[in-house]
Amino acid sequence: MSKPEEKKPDDKVAGSDNVDIPAYTAAANDEDAAIDGVDPVYAAKARVLNYAIQDIGMGRYQWQLFGVIGFGWAQDNLWPIVTSLILTPISLEFHPSRAPLLTLAQNIGLLVGAVFWGFGCDIFGRRWGFNLTLGITSVFGMLAASSPNFAAIGCFAALWSFGVGGNLPVDSAIFLEFLPRSHQYLLTVLSIFWALAQLIATLIAWPLLGDLTCQATQTTCTRKENAGWRWFVITMGGLALVMFFIRFFVFHIYESPKYLMGKGRDEDAVKIVHQVARRNGKTSTLTVGHLTACESIGGGSAHVHKTDAAAAIKRKLEVVSLKHVRCLFASRRLAMSTSLIMVVWAFIGLAFPLYNAFIPYTLAEKGAQFGDGSTYITYRNSCIIAVLGVPGAMLGGLLVEVPKFGRKGALATSTILTGVFIYGSTTAKTSDQLLAWNCVYSFFSNVMYAVLYAYTPEVFPTKDRGTGNALAATANRVFGIMAPIIAMFANLQTSAPVYTSGALFIAAGLVVVILPYESRGKASL
Repeated sequence: MSKPEEKKPDDKVAGSDNVDIPAYTAAANDEDAAIDGVDPVYAAKARVLNYAIQDIGMGRYQWQLFGVIGFGWAQDNLWPIVTSLILTPISLEFHPSRAPLLTLAQNIGLLVGAVFWGFGCDIFGRRWGFNLTLGITSVFGMLAASSPNFAAIGCFAALWSFGVGGNLPVDSAIFLEFLPRSHQYLLTVLSIFWALAQLIATLIAWPLLGDLTCQATQTTCTRKENAGWRWFVITMGGLALVMFFIRFFVFHIYESPKYLMGKGRDEDAVKIVHQVARRNGKTSTLTVGHLTACESIGGGSAHVHKTDAAAAIKRKLEVVSLKHVRCLFASRRLAMSTSLIMVVWAFIGLAFPLYNAFIPYTLAEKGAQFGDGSTYITYRNSCIIAVLGVPGAMLGGLLVEVPKFGRKGALATSTILTGVFIYGSTTAKTSDQLLAWNCVYSFFSNVMYAVLYAYTPEVFPTKDRGTGNALAATANRVFGIMAPIIAMFANLQTSAPVYTSGALFIAAGLVVVILPYESRGKASL
């Protein structure tokens, strides 16, 4: 593709006839957008690129990107659900001494994947991670169907989770870097894909796992009698493969302009902006000169800052440096906020998989005790539970804007109610009662997550937000790894894991009450 023609400094910005080119200079020097601790030249160039994307506006490319980014959001929830759904038939076939090891293998893969792809996308680019995560997930998901024993399916679960773990870090980065500021709320709207994924997985599991797997009351279970879970992972892997095909062959993803600029490839970054503009049916007047002009920023200093690969890696390391960690504990109130939000994420990171990952197993065990523990009823009930998660995610997005209730009120209430309804499930005397308790649990847990994802980044200062998010995510994943370990020693055939999960949710909700900041109606710190 030919190099876009560079415009003269007095040309107008396309799509904004009243805006002169000096607006680029104003954007570069926008003090309101300044980020402390970041190379001032890099920050200035990033603001120029932000201005160029904002001027192009929301168009065809971004809406298409929204759709394919949704694939990543869906996969992030779909595969943990897959693991929970196949746990019972796998246990019946392979008779492992510690069935929760399958969930442990999955969580280790998710942690490694999040770290590798999250940091890696700043080194080898967003496009590779954007495409490969779904490819890896699909391949190892389908290969898992050939597992001859429990150890093999555990290995495949870790490998497909390595791909799944990279979806949110990579996808959220590339989506935000192409979104105009006026439409950044769409990152929150993506949560609907997360809720729908659970529904899709359980709808497919209902006939496959309901009719083609061994019953919990059977004393023997052969591979032929238990083929349903193998067809299920093949189907889920095939779905991921279709999504990978659409991303790789149908939709052309452009490399992030900010990533290219961070590598010192200003000309390529400008080309991408022009290509996005053309895809949207517009033009852009951004030139390489607008970016190179930022290199002398700094009170007229002649010093030229670099934005090469080494500088990009240095900036990435600064995100998790002790300097930024110390800033999150700079004052007593901020230290309290940072510590408590990490505690909330840690408690939920342990409580959610401790209960949610074993819901089908619990339904089967309890159903057997109630006399209706057939696999068909188990997976039918899982599907009904998943349906309630969709309106829950939608309600969460509305509650955060309720006056005098806000983020803290919505998060504390939904989290405490999640724990309360988990406790309620222990009182069930019939399978239908257990289903009802789990339905309201699913509803309020989805409200909780919708609010939590909106509230967390708002309570960290802008310049240290990356570090704050990283600390919260790390606490969540590390405690998530602990969940199957606790489940193994607590014995899933008792109510101990349920009581532990409920207590953690209630404790997390109470911690939210004492969080020092309410972010509703206020600008980010």
